[in-house]
Amino acid sequence: MAVNDSLLLPVADEDGAPFWEYAARGELRVQACASPACGELRFPPRPCCPHCGSFASDWREMSGRGRLWSYVVPHPPLLPAYAEQAPYNAVLVELAEAPHIRLAGNVVASPDAPLNSVDPARLRIGAPVRAAFCPVGPGGGVTLVRWLLER
Repeated sequence: MAVNDSLLLPVADEDGAPFWEYAARGELRVQACASPACGELRFPPRPCCPHCGSFASDWREMSGRGRLWSYVVPHPPLLPAYAEQAPYNAVLVELAEAPHIRLAGNVVASPDAPLNSVDPARLRIGAPVRAAFCPVGPGGGVTLVRWLLER
């Protein structure tokens, strides 16, 4: 079963649009302060660095590796499109290069697998994962960052 196009899709705002543009290219990038005195990574993206106040920023490529920081298996799913895929997981992944940055997503068996493609009993806090990219929505207009368990 392929990705369900009736699932909720992210909506990019001006600050976050580059994240989705890089994801469409298969790159996991995180916003960083471009001030030479700072350089802190930040997520979610925002116009101003919360550490030094600079408005200068760039996007740094990450390895796509991380570990499960937390997860849930929603019971019951609240929306009909998600009920069809239960039981599924919703996870927070701590990035290897930036443990203070955590991205939400789902652990799946392959980039285009359904949300219920990984048995929730296989998930463990601290499990290593890597990013995978899955075009979804009308015409593949949005590329989701999903997560694959490392072996």
